[in-house]
Amino acid sequence: MRFLNPRTDFAFKKIFGSEESRDILLSFLNAILDLQSPHQIQEVEIIDPYLAPKIQGMKDTYVDVRVRDEQGRSYIIEMQVLNVDGFEKRVLYNACKSYAGQLDVADRYHLLTDVVAVTITNFIMFKDRADIVSNFKLRADDGDLYGEDLQLVFAELPKFDRNETELLTVLDKWFYFLKHADDLRVVPQALESDPAIRHALAIANRAGLTPEEIDAQERREMFIQDQRGALSKALSQGVAQGLEQGLAKGKAEGKVEGKVEGKAEGIAEGIEKGIEKGKQEEKLNIAHSLLSLMDDDAIAKITGLSIENVRQLRK
Repeated sequence: MRFLNPRTDFAFKKIFGSEESRDILLSFLNAILDLQSPHQIQEVEIIDPYLAPKIQGMKDTYVDVRVRDEQGRSYIIEMQVLNVDGFEKRVLYNACKSYAGQLDVADRYHLLTDVVAVTITNFIMFKDRADIVSNFKLRADDGDLYGEDLQLVFAELPKFDRNETELLTVLDKWFYFLKHADDLRVVPQALESDPAIRHALAIANRAGLTPEEIDAQERREMFIQDQRGALSKALSQGVAQGLEQGLAKGKAEGKVEGKVEGKAEGIAEGIEKGIEKGKQEEKLNIAHSLLSLMDDDAIAKITGLSIENVRQLRK
């Protein structure tokens, strides 16, 4: 028995955004938002349901899942695998766009309903925060809440380190599923006993996929590995260049102290250059993969590149 990697956008959309995923969404949202009875979400409508992708590529896959509950509140649920430069602003932009997009020109503002953006990241975002889940709302400097209209929720999977015998809550089980589903060969009892997670595993079971779906999943996994490899290569090249420059600086000064100091400065400078080079290379790779899917303005907003950079890449 093998399961999809739920941390890819294709698999995440299939598991949480299929027409039959309502029980999965209810369980996950109530758990991550810590909603207790009688305030739990009872019903959701999937705004953009999953559609099986065509064999030629990724045009029919989605990055996020959008749902609306019985009270009209909107939810954007997203899995973010790569720490793309500027993605935090994209999360905020999408939430604000969803909030403002509820009204037509002649509508009244009192018709606006809350928007909650839930983002699960496969990397550390907030190094100074120990909590796995971080919840942000509009507040005054003294802490008073302005309103519930806009809420950003982030869950950092690398901070979750419980094993299958330590899963105490429904949220623990969901985090374990998201982090380890693709490694499972036998389903732990803690997951098997939860109906919603058992359903998620059934959807994620590779045995039930079409050849087109398996192809789309493998394309996404290869794309992610390519981006990580580009960043790692750029970083290592930058460090090597920094070492060479540092040694040259120390030799020119003609002192042992100068060599040591120059080497240290060169390493630091090389690391910095390597990181910046890696970020730029990652942006370009991502932009290149989106050329057939989006227009130049959309690609520029997602990657942080200038419109001119995107146009040159398209040429």
